[in-house]
Amino acid sequence: MYNPANGDMNTPPRIKLFVAILAQPQIDRSHALQLLSEVFGSIDYVGPERKFDVTSYYEEEMGQGLLRSFVSFTGPHHAEILPDAKQACIELERGCAIDDSGTQKRTVNLDIGYLDHHKIVFASTKEAGHKIYLHDGIYADLMARYSQKTFQPLPWCFPDIADGRYHEELLAIRSIFKSAYTS
Repeated sequence: MYNPANGDMNTPPRIKLFVAILAQPQIDRSHALQLLSEVFGSIDYVGPERKFDVTSYYEEEMGQGLLRSFVSFTGPHHAEILPDAKQACIELERGCAIDDSGTQKRTVNLDIGYLDHHKIVFASTKEAGHKIYLHDGIYADLMARYSQKTFQPLPWCFPDIADGRYHEELLAIRSIFKSAYTS
């Protein structure tokens, strides 16, 4: 099939792989960054840590006062990496977990996704009506589309992405992508 983004018929679309890291402020993220770079390649963007205050979903396991930041990787990567990348992040989370009275608790949550010229897609292990099944229990979750020089969140988009707090980070990652893959 012809792919105009790559100029040939057999190459899957290029994407900009990123991870949204969620953790307590006292967690040293350098270890997670090192592990992520060992799996996905050199890191070319690290965004600021921003307050994660849109849900209490992670508090029982990870505590209160969580912060989220975005990192992206040089690549090149292709869209077909998403399921394997999600499985790798699940393993990294397990490797960073702590034993709390016989229960493994994550110290970091690693939401992997990608963006390209047109959209933001996250990987998910949870089924929903708008998600597309890929393989091995992993779904593609389209969160936003790029239009009018910004990312427009879709109705099911994560609330902290939808509210625009990561707008500059996502545009910076997109700019890196465009510089690398626009001829």
